[in-house]
Amino acid sequence: MHRIKCNIFLLPDLWGSKSKLLDFIWENVKGFNFDSVLDAFSGSGCVGYMFKTKGKKVSSNDLLQYSFNAAKASIENNSSVLDKDDLVTLLGTPIKTDGFIRETFRDLYFTDEEYLFLEQVWHRAQKLNDEHKKALALSALCRACVKKRPRGIFTYTGNRYNDGRKDLRTTLKQHFIDAVEIFNNAVFDNNRQNASTCGDIFDLKRRNFDLVYIDPPYYSTRSDNDYLRRYHFIEGLCSYWRDVEIQYSTKTKKIKKYATQFDSKNTVYDAFHRLFSMFRESILVVSYSSNSLPTKEEMIEILKQYKHNVEIKEFDYKYSFGNHNHKIGNNKNDVKEYLFIAY
Repeated sequence: MHRIKCNIFLLPDLWGSKSKLLDFIWENVKGFNFDSVLDAFSGSGCVGYMFKTKGKKVSSNDLLQYSFNAAKASIENNSSVLDKDDLVTLLGTPIKTDGFIRETFRDLYFTDEEYLFLEQVWHRAQKLNDEHKKALALSALCRACVKKRPRGIFTYTGNRYNDGRKDLRTTLKQHFIDAVEIFNNAVFDNNRQNASTCGDIFDLKRRNFDLVYIDPPYYSTRSDNDYLRRYHFIEGLCSYWRDVEIQYSTKTKKIKKYATQFDSKNTVYDAFHRLFSMFRESILVVSYSSNSLPTKEEMIEILKQYKHNVEIKEFDYKYSFGNHNHKIGNNKNDVKEYLFIAY
């Protein structure tokens, strides 16, 4: 059976990632009879990838482009890797670019030389004749940006958090080369036809999955669940900012937030009802946090409207916020992670 550490994924310290909970999740679902799995909000992709290593037929979905590309590169992709010829294409002789990244984000996150590198690699990646190879290249490029960025996030400008660690001294080009190797090593064939999609979960056409794993954005009055605010730069990079709206008035030049029913107290309850109704024929496995709404008791009551049996497992967990070492020991990061299993 293929085994690989989850930290190979696009954002190794992705805020809210379930990488530390993989064994906990698997131990609590492995006794059920299921073959096909939907990871409905894939995020870092580590849960869907874990199910792939277990021989399941995995479908992965996320609203964000960088999550979609990571899943396409490592879950949907069973065989394509970036070989030496592809690297020659991606890192070849300089080409003329439009300068968009340099002009738009000058002095915000990286140097002009690094922005030029991003422009050139992105445009060269479009010449790859394999969609999985393109996903690998974009995922590696995004990972390189996160590794090169102090704290791995884009909620601030400048380099005031640069503590001189090795990742920050390594060139962006070397980070990209390293990321290509990491993603290549993650590719394997589990002899299943896996799939990755990008979009609102409510627009997903297929409904007939044996098990649906649900880890939606958590609505909370005590914490910020805006993934896009943290990672807007790599989200825009995936499409070269062609399919997003840049908020030029903001200091960080962030992207306008995508609308989702899970972002508001007024809509989150209805969103869960709608979601559970969509997949009421499947085993429902819901990851959720003790500092979020609906509450544990409310979530149980909602699930009971669609399933006869509801089990709840608890796991004490400390969330990781990028590379926020200054928050270590902060009790506000300590929560209980709930795993609701409804069947």
